[in-house]
Amino acid sequence: MAIRLAVLLSGSGTTLQNIIDHIEHGKLDAEVVCVISSRSNAYGLERARKHSIPAITLPFKQFPDSSAFSWAIWDEVRKYNTDLVALAGFMSLLEVPPEFANRIMNVHPALIPAFCGKGMYGHHVHEAVLAYGAKVSGATVHFVDEHYDHGPIILQEAVPVLPDDTPDSLAERVQAKERELYPRAIQLYAEGRLRIENRIVKII
Repeated sequence: MAIRLAVLLSGSGTTLQNIIDHIEHGKLDAEVVCVISSRSNAYGLERARKHSIPAITLPFKQFPDSSAFSWAIWDEVRKYNTDLVALAGFMSLLEVPPEFANRIMNVHPALIPAFCGKGMYGHHVHEAVLAYGAKVSGATVHFVDEHYDHGPIILQEAVPVLPDDTPDSLAERVQAKERELYPRAIQLYAEGRLRIENRIVKII
């Protein structure tokens, strides 16, 4: 049976599109029941509408603080009887209510715990990897807690950093790995195959 998936985003929605494509090709047992954006001009909202998915805007700046913003998000998510929340380029730190512990996923464009944390997103990550001289980077899918890039790791795979890489060329390689790993992690959740023991995620 398909799980009910809420997707939170702030930008173009390429991760959302990847999830939708996997669902439509029968590779992911999920239904995207709503898309919520922290920015009204996010193209991800248009992608949702094209697939007849409810598209909601909750601009961060309209709320007095991050706590009020977080609770507005969760109030919306609850309306759709959501099983799992997927962050897809969502640029705000959320407070996680107890009922959603280990029910929120994110993908990060590096090998956590390296090159992660506050301010480490998008091209900032790839620039840091190249500046440090790292020989590998990669992608990490993890459960979300109340700290940046900190929750239990579900899947993680490396890609090489090549001598002539630019942030753009490295990003392309990492993003290809993200597109592979994120739907796989969601599918493992849908199949009930993820167990967490002392923050170690075991695939059963």
